Amino acid sequence: MTSMMNTGVSGMESAQEDMQVIGDNIANVNTVGFKASRMSFEDSLTETLRAAGSTGSGSSSTGLELGTGVNPAATTTLFTQGSLTQTGVNTDLALQGDGFFLVKDASGAQYVTRAGDFHIDATTNQLVTNDGLVVQGYSDAGLTTQGGITIDETGKPATAAAGAVISNVSIHQNGEVWLTLSDGTSFRRGQILLQNFTNPSALSSAGGNLYTNLTAAGPQALAAPQSNGLGAVQSGELEMSNVDLASEFASLITAQRAFEANARVITTSDQVLQQLVALKQ
Repeated sequence: MTSMMNTGVSGMESAQEDMQVIGDNIANVNTVGFKASRMSFEDSLTETLRAAGSTGSGSSSTGLELGTGVNPAATTTLFTQGSLTQTGVNTDLALQGDGFFLVKDASGAQYVTRAGDFHIDATTNQLVTNDGLVVQGYSDAGLTTQGGITIDETGKPATAAAGAVISNVSIHQNGEVWLTLSDGTSFRRGQILLQNFTNPSALSSAGGNLYTNLTAAGPQALAAPQSNGLGAVQSGELEMSNVDLASEFASLITAQRAFEANARVITTSDQVLQQLVALKQ
Protein backbone atom coordinates (compact mmCIF):
# COMPACT_ATOMS: atom_id res chain seq x y z
CA MET A 1 0.00 0.00 0.00
CA THR A 2 2.84 2.38 0.74
CA SER A 3 4.19 1.86 -2.79
CA MET A 4 0.76 2.76 -4.12
CA MET A 5 0.87 5.99 -2.11
CA ASN A 6 4.35 6.79 -3.45
CA THR A 7 3.05 6.28 -6.99
CA GLY A 8 0.26 8.76 -6.33
CA VAL A 9 2.71 11.26 -4.80
CA SER A 10 4.96 11.08 -7.88
CA GLY A 11 1.92 11.76 -10.05
CA MET A 12 0.89 14.76 -7.95
CA GLU A 13 4.40 16.23 -8.00
CA SER A 14 4.69 15.78 -11.77
CA ALA A 15 1.28 17.34 -12.38
CA GLN A 16 2.24 20.26 -10.13
CA GLU A 17 5.45 20.88 -12.09
CA ASP A 18 3.49 20.63 -15.34
CA MET A 19 1.09 23.30 -14.08
CA GLN A 20 4.06 25.49 -13.15
CA VAL A 21 5.42 25.31 -16.72
CA ILE A 22 1.97 26.02 -18.16
CA GLY A 23 1.48 28.90 -15.73
CA ASP A 24 4.79 30.42 -16.81
CA ASN A 25 3.70 30.20 -20.45
CA ILE A 26 0.41 31.94 -19.69
CA ALA A 27 2.12 34.63 -17.60
CA ASN A 28 4.38 35.49 -20.56
CA VAL A 29 1.68 35.63 -23.22
CA ASN A 30 2.51 39.31 -23.87
CA THR A 31 6.31 39.05 -23.43
CA VAL A 32 8.22 40.10 -26.56
CA GLY A 33 10.11 37.20 -28.13
CA PHE A 34 9.02 34.68 -25.46
CA LYS A 35 9.04 31.01 -26.45
CA ALA A 36 6.68 28.59 -24.73
CA SER A 37 7.97 25.51 -22.93
CA ARG A 38 6.55 21.98 -22.76
CA MET A 39 7.03 19.44 -19.97
CA SER A 40 7.82 15.83 -20.89
CA PHE A 41 7.45 12.85 -18.58
CA GLU A 42 8.80 9.31 -18.28
CA ASP A 43 7.82 6.33 -16.22
CA SER A 44 9.96 5.62 -13.17
CA LEU A 45 11.73 2.37 -12.33
CA THR A 46 9.43 -0.64 -12.74
CA GLU A 47 9.31 -3.29 -10.02
CA THR A 48 9.71 -6.74 -11.57
CA LEU A 49 7.93 -9.46 -9.60
CA ARG A 50 8.43 -12.14 -12.24
CA ALA A 51 10.68 -11.96 -15.26
CA ALA A 52 9.38 -13.12 -18.61
CA GLY A 53 11.04 -16.24 -19.97
CA SER A 54 10.79 -19.93 -20.63
CA THR A 55 9.31 -22.37 -18.12
CA GLY A 56 10.66 -25.81 -17.44
CA SER A 57 8.17 -27.38 -19.85
CA GLY A 58 9.53 -25.32 -22.71
CA SER A 59 6.66 -22.88 -22.92
CA SER A 60 7.18 -19.16 -22.40
CA SER A 61 5.71 -17.16 -19.51
CA THR A 62 4.78 -13.53 -19.40
CA GLY A 63 6.43 -11.27 -16.86
CA LEU A 64 4.83 -9.53 -13.91
CA GLU A 65 5.86 -5.88 -13.54
CA LEU A 66 4.42 -3.08 -11.45
CA GLY A 67 5.03 0.56 -12.29
CA THR A 68 6.19 2.83 -9.48
CA GLY A 69 5.05 6.18 -10.83
CA VAL A 70 6.20 8.98 -13.09
CA ASN A 71 9.12 11.40 -13.25
CA PRO A 72 9.53 14.72 -15.10
CA ALA A 73 11.92 14.01 -17.99
CA ALA A 74 12.62 17.42 -19.51
CA THR A 75 11.28 20.83 -20.40
CA THR A 76 11.52 21.63 -24.09
CA THR A 77 11.44 25.17 -25.44
CA LEU A 78 9.30 25.50 -28.55
CA PHE A 79 11.10 27.85 -30.94
CA THR A 80 8.19 28.26 -33.33
CA GLN A 81 7.56 31.62 -34.99
CA GLY A 82 5.62 34.19 -32.98
CA SER A 83 3.28 36.70 -34.57
CA LEU A 84 4.68 40.07 -35.65
CA THR A 85 3.19 43.36 -34.53
CA GLN A 86 3.99 46.77 -35.98
CA THR A 87 5.39 49.47 -33.69
CA GLY A 88 6.70 52.08 -36.13
CA VAL A 89 9.95 52.38 -34.14
CA ASN A 90 12.93 51.80 -36.47
CA THR A 91 15.07 50.20 -33.76
CA ASP A 92 12.35 47.64 -32.92
CA LEU A 93 13.41 44.53 -34.82
CA ALA A 94 11.58 41.27 -35.41
CA LEU A 95 12.98 38.09 -36.93
CA GLN A 96 10.86 36.38 -39.57
CA GLY A 97 12.41 32.92 -39.73
CA ASP A 98 15.29 31.16 -38.01
CA GLY A 99 18.08 32.75 -36.02
CA PHE A 100 18.78 34.79 -32.90
CA PHE A 101 20.21 38.22 -32.17
CA LEU A 102 23.61 37.93 -30.47
CA VAL A 103 24.19 40.36 -27.58
CA LYS A 104 27.01 40.97 -25.10
CA ASP A 105 27.02 42.40 -21.61
CA ALA A 106 29.67 44.68 -20.12
CA SER A 107 31.85 41.71 -19.08
CA GLY A 108 31.82 40.26 -22.60
CA ALA A 109 29.48 37.37 -21.81
CA GLN A 110 27.41 36.37 -24.82
CA TYR A 111 23.69 35.68 -24.96
CA VAL A 112 21.10 35.26 -27.70
CA THR A 113 17.56 36.56 -27.85
CA ARG A 114 14.52 36.74 -30.11
CA ALA A 115 13.29 39.89 -28.38
CA GLY A 116 14.16 42.83 -30.64
CA ASP A 117 12.89 45.76 -28.56
CA PHE A 118 16.20 47.60 -28.89
CA HIS A 119 17.10 51.26 -28.49
CA ILE A 120 20.13 53.51 -28.98
CA ASP A 121 22.08 54.10 -25.77
CA ALA A 122 22.35 57.84 -25.12
CA THR A 123 25.92 57.55 -23.79
CA THR A 124 27.60 55.05 -26.10
CA ASN A 125 25.35 55.43 -29.19
CA GLN A 126 25.23 51.64 -29.39
CA LEU A 127 22.18 49.54 -30.22
CA VAL A 128 21.28 47.83 -26.93
CA THR A 129 18.61 45.75 -25.21
CA ASN A 130 16.46 47.10 -22.39
CA ASP A 131 19.12 45.84 -19.95
CA GLY A 132 21.99 47.50 -21.82
CA LEU A 133 23.44 44.47 -23.63
CA VAL A 134 25.00 45.45 -26.96
CA VAL A 135 23.68 43.98 -30.23
CA GLN A 136 26.48 42.36 -32.25
CA GLY A 137 27.33 42.40 -35.94
CA TYR A 138 29.68 44.20 -38.32
CA SER A 139 30.62 47.46 -36.62
CA ASP A 140 32.14 49.15 -39.67
CA ALA A 141 30.88 50.39 -43.01
CA GLY A 142 33.08 47.92 -44.89
CA LEU A 143 31.51 44.96 -43.04
CA THR A 144 34.85 43.49 -42.02
CA THR A 145 35.06 44.01 -38.25
CA GLN A 146 32.71 42.28 -35.83
CA GLY A 147 31.59 44.12 -32.72
CA GLY A 148 28.79 46.17 -31.25
CA ILE A 149 26.43 48.03 -33.56
CA THR A 150 27.08 51.76 -33.14
CA ILE A 151 24.90 54.56 -34.50
CA ASP A 152 27.19 57.53 -35.15
CA GLU A 153 28.69 59.48 -38.04
CA THR A 154 31.84 57.38 -38.34
CA GLY A 155 32.46 56.61 -42.00
CA LYS A 156 30.15 59.27 -43.39
CA PRO A 157 30.93 60.31 -46.99
CA ALA A 158 33.30 63.20 -47.59
CA THR A 159 30.59 64.76 -49.74
CA ALA A 160 28.31 65.22 -46.71
CA ALA A 161 27.65 68.84 -45.75
CA ALA A 162 29.62 70.23 -42.83
CA GLY A 163 27.62 70.03 -39.63
CA ALA A 164 25.16 67.49 -41.04
CA VAL A 165 23.76 65.27 -38.29
CA ILE A 166 21.94 61.93 -38.25
CA SER A 167 18.27 62.38 -39.02
CA ASN A 168 17.15 58.79 -39.60
CA VAL A 169 18.19 55.20 -38.89
CA SER A 170 17.12 52.50 -41.35
CA ILE A 171 17.71 48.78 -40.80
CA HIS A 172 17.18 46.59 -43.85
CA GLN A 173 15.93 43.00 -44.00
CA ASN A 174 19.50 41.77 -44.51
CA GLY A 175 20.54 43.50 -41.27
CA GLU A 176 22.42 46.40 -42.88
CA VAL A 177 22.24 49.62 -40.86
CA TRP A 178 21.92 52.75 -43.00
CA LEU A 179 22.02 56.29 -41.67
CA THR A 180 20.58 59.37 -43.31
CA LEU A 181 22.05 62.80 -42.50
CA SER A 182 20.18 66.06 -42.29
CA ASP A 183 21.49 67.05 -45.73
CA GLY A 184 19.97 63.94 -47.31
CA THR A 185 23.22 61.96 -47.52
CA SER A 186 22.87 58.25 -46.76
CA PHE A 187 25.60 55.75 -45.91
CA ARG A 188 25.97 52.24 -44.54
CA ARG A 189 27.22 52.16 -40.95
CA GLY A 190 27.29 48.40 -40.25
CA GLN A 191 25.25 45.20 -40.30
CA ILE A 192 23.47 43.12 -37.69
CA LEU A 193 24.47 39.46 -37.78
CA LEU A 194 22.42 36.49 -36.58
CA GLN A 195 23.38 33.37 -34.63
CA ASN A 196 21.85 29.98 -35.28
CA PHE A 197 22.33 26.60 -33.58
CA THR A 198 22.39 22.93 -34.47
CA ASN A 199 20.29 22.12 -31.39
CA PRO A 200 18.41 25.21 -30.12
CA SER A 201 16.62 23.06 -27.53
CA ALA A 202 19.88 22.91 -25.56
CA LEU A 203 19.74 26.67 -24.89
CA SER A 204 19.00 27.64 -21.30
CA SER A 205 16.83 30.58 -20.29
CA ALA A 206 18.80 33.26 -18.44
CA GLY A 207 15.86 35.59 -17.77
CA GLY A 208 15.43 39.00 -19.35
CA ASN A 209 14.41 37.36 -22.67
CA LEU A 210 17.95 35.95 -22.96
CA TYR A 211 19.29 32.46 -23.61
CA THR A 212 22.65 31.08 -22.55
CA ASN A 213 24.47 27.70 -22.76
CA LEU A 214 25.41 28.56 -26.34
CA THR A 215 28.26 26.05 -26.65
CA ALA A 216 26.07 23.06 -25.80
CA ALA A 217 23.53 24.15 -28.43
CA GLY A 218 26.12 23.90 -31.22
CA PRO A 219 26.60 27.49 -32.43
CA GLN A 220 26.99 28.02 -36.15
CA ALA A 221 29.02 30.83 -37.67
CA LEU A 222 27.56 34.31 -37.37
CA ALA A 223 25.94 35.22 -40.67
CA ALA A 224 23.90 37.95 -42.28
CA PRO A 225 20.11 37.71 -42.19
CA GLN A 226 18.58 36.04 -45.28
CA SER A 227 21.70 33.89 -45.73
CA ASN A 228 22.56 30.34 -44.61
CA GLY A 229 18.90 29.60 -43.94
CA LEU A 230 18.50 32.54 -41.53
CA GLY A 231 15.39 34.70 -41.39
CA ALA A 232 14.88 38.32 -42.33
CA VAL A 233 15.02 41.35 -40.04
CA GLN A 234 11.78 43.33 -39.97
CA SER A 235 12.38 46.90 -38.78
CA GLY A 236 9.57 48.71 -36.99
CA GLU A 237 8.04 45.41 -35.83
CA LEU A 238 8.33 43.07 -32.83
CA GLU A 239 7.92 39.31 -32.58
CA MET A 240 5.44 38.55 -29.83
CA SER A 241 5.14 35.45 -27.65
CA ASN A 242 4.31 32.18 -29.42
CA VAL A 243 2.08 31.06 -26.51
CA ASP A 244 -1.29 29.67 -27.69
CA LEU A 245 -3.66 30.55 -24.85
CA ALA A 246 -6.38 28.12 -25.92
CA SER A 247 -3.91 25.22 -25.98
CA GLU A 248 -2.36 26.26 -22.66
CA PHE A 249 -5.72 26.44 -20.88
CA ALA A 250 -6.64 23.00 -22.22
CA SER A 251 -3.31 21.64 -20.96
CA LEU A 252 -3.86 23.34 -17.61
CA ILE A 253 -7.23 21.60 -17.18
CA THR A 254 -5.64 18.25 -18.08
CA ALA A 255 -2.83 18.77 -15.55
CA GLN A 256 -5.30 19.80 -12.86
CA ARG A 257 -7.38 16.67 -13.43
CA ALA A 258 -4.21 14.55 -13.31
CA PHE A 259 -3.33 16.13 -9.95
CA GLU A 260 -6.82 15.41 -8.60
CA ALA A 261 -6.76 11.81 -9.89
CA ASN A 262 -3.40 11.09 -8.25
CA ALA A 263 -4.63 12.66 -5.02
CA ARG A 264 -7.54 10.22 -5.23
CA VAL A 265 -5.04 7.33 -5.50
CA ILE A 266 -3.52 8.40 -2.18
CA THR A 267 -6.86 8.72 -0.39
CA THR A 268 -7.95 5.32 -1.74
CA SER A 269 -4.68 3.77 -0.49
CA ASP A 270 -5.33 5.31 2.91
CA GLN A 271 -8.82 3.84 3.04
CA VAL A 272 -7.50 0.36 2.17
CA LEU A 273 -4.87 0.66 4.91
CA GLN A 274 -7.55 1.63 7.41
CA GLN A 275 -9.55 -1.44 6.46
CA LEU A 276 -6.47 -3.67 6.90
CA VAL A 277 -5.82 -2.22 10.33
CA ALA A 278 -9.46 -2.72 11.26
CA LEU A 279 -9.18 -6.46 10.48
CA LYS A 280 -6.88 -6.88 13.49
CA GLN A 281 -9.36 -5.32 15.92
